[in-house]
Amino acid sequence: MNIMKQTLHLLNGTLWLPLILLGAPNHSEATEHLLAATPPIPTETTRTPIDNLALEDCYASALDYSQTIAIHKERLSEIQGRFLQAFGSALPRASFELTEKRQDGSGTSSFNLREVPEYKLALNQPLFTGFKEFAALEGVKNQRLGQSAERSRAEQLLFRNVADAFYLLIEQREDLKILDAIRNTLVERIEELKERQRLGRSRPSELIAAQAHLRRIDAEYQRLLSQEWVALHLMEFLTGRSPIGSLKELPLPLTALSDESTYLANVSQRADIQAQEAAWHVAEQEIKIAQSGFWPHVSLEGSYYTRRAGVSSGIDWDTILKVNVPIFQGGQVRGAVREASARARQAKRQLEQLKREATLDIRDAYASWKAGVLKTEALAQVMEAAEANYQFQVEEYRLNLVNNLEVLQTLQALQDARREYLHTQYETKRLFWNLQIAAGDLRLQ
Repeated sequence: MNIMKQTLHLLNGTLWLPLILLGAPNHSEATEHLLAATPPIPTETTRTPIDNLALEDCYASALDYSQTIAIHKERLSEIQGRFLQAFGSALPRASFELTEKRQDGSGTSSFNLREVPEYKLALNQPLFTGFKEFAALEGVKNQRLGQSAERSRAEQLLFRNVADAFYLLIEQREDLKILDAIRNTLVERIEELKERQRLGRSRPSELIAAQAHLRRIDAEYQRLLSQEWVALHLMEFLTGRSPIGSLKELPLPLTALSDESTYLANVSQRADIQAQEAAWHVAEQEIKIAQSGFWPHVSLEGSYYTRRAGVSSGIDWDTILKVNVPIFQGGQVRGAVREASARARQAKRQLEQLKREATLDIRDAYASWKAGVLKTEALAQVMEAAEANYQFQVEEYRLNLVNNLEVLQTLQALQDARREYLHTQYETKRLFWNLQIAAGDLRLQ
């Protein structure tokens, strides 16, 4: 109801006149009439908020709800299908073939039968294809490793998004509490000024200045309230859980932090780098597949006949050994080898570039986090000094040693110090997880 009153206070400049025409005698009473006439929110349509959600709970919900992670799971299934295809190309193939041939003939001998049926069990076994199947199997294995690494990286990036939204929502709510505390302090200040004005110890301008400051805080409160709604909607979008109530903040595992050199030494273990390394190995196997076109292909075919007609009726089986030696193909195979080799070199260059970018990411993230920690410690001292300064200013004002403007300025400085400390504190927590993700080291416990 307090928030509703504050919101209506900002809007009643356009609402009070019609209410006065309806019988409200003045501005403030018109607002009270509007509050009294506001229908209550139906309780039967209100859903129970989900409370005490920790960061791990939100992340688990986001993993289940994320379409991106689901797509990566399907890609793993797709690569599994490719593995079965590559493995099956090296195995023998068996089929039962039935043919019914009808031709023009008298049917008086085995050479001019009208109907020539043939039923057979056919087997085909590749013996040598230039190691193509083995290269294909190795390539699919690397594809599977790469896709698994990409999925791990996607999960890490999703966690970073969830952590950012999680701490942003807590920060907005804590900021609202700070403004509410400052507002209560200012209300008490205004009541004191009213009493001092009644006794003739304060000027009316001092009371007006304090009330103007209160209106600015009310306006800032409404702005922050809208930002809290945006952060809340972002959390609901990421987690798929609604409505989200209170959040439970757990201590950060700061003991898991190492120095910068430790993170840089493990840069090759980052999931996206492992995925790119697997892609490079896949490209290398594609070179071997293309080179198989230079080698002869050898296969063995066999057939067992269950029914034959004519002169072949007494032959139950036969085998055929096929050897295909490439002599000239117009440069087609050589061109395919060059193309595959170029793709492999590109993949290697991309791997090297990604390692350099990952190193830069880690250094930047580490420097930002260290600066955030030092700034948070410094702002904690600033906030303590601002609180002490405000208390001294209030006492000195009561002794007529300072004026009201100086007290309001001190109160504004205290408000700014508290909010800046809060912002830096939660920004540092976000930078902590950003450093962990930059290093590819997601440890929640």
